[in-house]
Amino acid sequence: MDALIVGAGAVGRWFAGLLDGPVAFADADRETAVAAAGAFETGSVASLSADDSYDVVVIAVPMRVAETVIREQAPRANRAVVDLTGSMVEPLAAMATVAEERERMSLHPLFAPEHAPGRVAKSVGEGGPVVDKLSRALVEAGNTVVPVEPSVHDDAMRTVQGQVHAAILAFGLAADPVPEELATPVYEDLQALRERVTSGTPGVYADIQETFDGVEALQDAMDRLADADRAEFEELYRDAR
Repeated sequence: MDALIVGAGAVGRWFAGLLDGPVAFADADRETAVAAAGAFETGSVASLSADDSYDVVVIAVPMRVAETVIREQAPRANRAVVDLTGSMVEPLAAMATVAEERERMSLHPLFAPEHAPGRVAKSVGEGGPVVDKLSRALVEAGNTVVPVEPSVHDDAMRTVQGQVHAAILAFGLAADPVPEELATPVYEDLQALRERVTSGTPGVYADIQETFDGVEALQDAMDRLADADRAEFEELYRDAR
């Protein structure tokens, strides 16, 4: 079973490592595709503008271009299309439109690839033997696969990604330097989270905020805290708990 990975970044390479057949990489940055192909014994480089087909087409591009890339590349799949972009509702709808006769699945690893294995959210648009095989490969690699409805996933990501990341970044922007000997455990925990979040790629986090806006809800909560009198603050404290 051969595969085309559209998007040769960390997520695309992670998924390619689960496959047991030839894998071709296509990327808007050809050098990135060449580097990814070189990391696999059966790796090769493919063109985004070609019309050759593959058993499986895997979409591992930024969320902001997911629908466009799915519409352009999913028809190259003979058997299945897999979405790894990070949202589910819109990619699955796009796949159903342009790859109606193929198996279709959306996966979201809930971890950075360097921290694999971990939990992988999974929503199936159309199942079959390829989807089953890929699901088994995820489990055999040590991952925990979590079946989920697309809308439930996207709603959850507004909190676990959009709001969480916005809160941590806001802390990083607001916090003043503190002498090490005066740091509290809570402060140290938040600093560790800030370091983890800001060690990633800025564009990825910008995509998350555009798709799963966390700032608006966070701003509303901060405004309520700022405007609260003592009694109201204590009530908000209890609500937060």
